[in-house]
Amino acid sequence: MAESVPGVPAGKSRAKRVRPEAAARRPAAGPGWRAQLADWGQAAALPAAVLAVWQIAGGAGWVSAEFLPTPASIAASFFRLAASGELLRHLEISVWRALLGFAAGSALGLLLGLLTGLFRSAAYLLDPALQVLRLIPHLAVAPLIILWFGFGEVSKVAIIMSGSFFPIYIHTFAGIRGVENKLYEVGRVLAFGPWQRLRRLVLPAALPNILLGLRLSMAVAWIGLVVAELIGSRSGVGFLINEAKQNSDTAVIFVGILIFAVVGKLIDTLFRFLEKRLLFWRDSYRG
Repeated sequence: MAESVPGVPAGKSRAKRVRPEAAARRPAAGPGWRAQLADWGQAAALPAAVLAVWQIAGGAGWVSAEFLPTPASIAASFFRLAASGELLRHLEISVWRALLGFAAGSALGLLLGLLTGLFRSAAYLLDPALQVLRLIPHLAVAPLIILWFGFGEVSKVAIIMSGSFFPIYIHTFAGIRGVENKLYEVGRVLAFGPWQRLRRLVLPAALPNILLGLRLSMAVAWIGLVVAELIGSRSGVGFLINEAKQNSDTAVIFVGILIFAVVGKLIDTLFRFLEKRLLFWRDSYRG
């Protein structure tokens, strides 16, 4: 027999009932989207204002077009290169080089970071030399790599690899050494073997540092790509910038810079998304 609600006919009482959890979820959806749109609006306000002032200053002739072309002329150069297919071709080559160098450098850095983090003898043997190499700038190493491997693809991937190696190595080493000692004690109590202890205790605890190292490695790989393509290349976005410099085409230089910035930001956003998905258990401060 259906229960009646005071003041409401028995036939209508069930139709007007709303589950408490459903009622609690409904109001949260609207403000969440509104808050997100407000955040996007705040983030876009300053760049939009800068672009507006930039366009006005360039259109009024206050700034030389050769020194600082207007956003409209940069956009025109972008659409011209995109329509011809030249921009996409150079971008594909650059992204492929960055991914190859990042994959090789991060894999080696992760392996050596695990090795030196887990074994004290390996740390004594390898870490001092790696720390010295870490302090050598990209621009100092690049000419030597080109001398060894020439101007082909191998030298470019090697330059990118040399930069992406160190962030993941440092953060993997620090993440493993930062694991609390009581987790190792738990592994002994549970009679875990070395592989079980690594997979179920050490790596999950060090995962935040490892993911941060991967994110920084990808950023440094993207920067290393610029160095590799500006020094000696016949293709890629860096080559496009270098060619525009020789032709005094400032607008195309800005197009290349913006391409590097936008693609780099998209890659960084992807890594941040992966961090949120893999570290969903972490209750961190959000501001």
